[in-house]
Amino acid sequence: MMPVQALPQGLVRCHVCGLVCEQVSGVHRLPCPRCDAALHPRQPDSRSQSWAFLLTALLLYLPANLLPVMYSSYAGHGSENTLLGGIAEFWASGSYGVATVIFIASMVVPCTKFLILGGLLLVAGKGDAKSRVRRARLYRLTEYIGYWSMLDVMVVALVAALVQFPGFSSAEPRIGIVFFGAVVMFTLLAAMKFDPRLIWENNQND
Repeated sequence: MMPVQALPQGLVRCHVCGLVCEQVSGVHRLPCPRCDAALHPRQPDSRSQSWAFLLTALLLYLPANLLPVMYSSYAGHGSENTLLGGIAEFWASGSYGVATVIFIASMVVPCTKFLILGGLLLVAGKGDAKSRVRRARLYRLTEYIGYWSMLDVMVVALVAALVQFPGFSSAEPRIGIVFFGAVVMFTLLAAMKFDPRLIWENNQND
């Protein structure tokens, strides 16, 4: 038995406050009675906007990995490190936990989000019920791991703040971390703009 859906019942959910409202036939951009936001059966241009943010994040991910993210100086000897270089340096110095956290936050999490969001955008509204359930779970996974996306930026900020011994050691962030922060923001926007209701039905955005 197919589950009852809100749209055929004349109901629409406000994308701002979550209030379920009655949809008036033939009336567009009806305001939500609670927050006054325009009501839409689906987020307008959800798929195209999500694609735009995701592709932007992919483009920014290249300089985020190629450009240095941190400059460190110890006993008068300084060097700049990229994300992979920083991971290797932490690992070589015995800081396995820090290296693992940075690797997961800077490599595993972004690439996982790229793959999941790209796959959802390509196959939304297709397949049988079981495959759609799996896709809905994958979408919730992207929302969950998104909370941890800024760990790498936080590690660099903490190292730059703590490793400051004038005349002996210092650490400073570099331009690469700005690009990585932009990657995180654009992947979050891509996930926010993707309307998960598109997983369940093959309707165009209203």
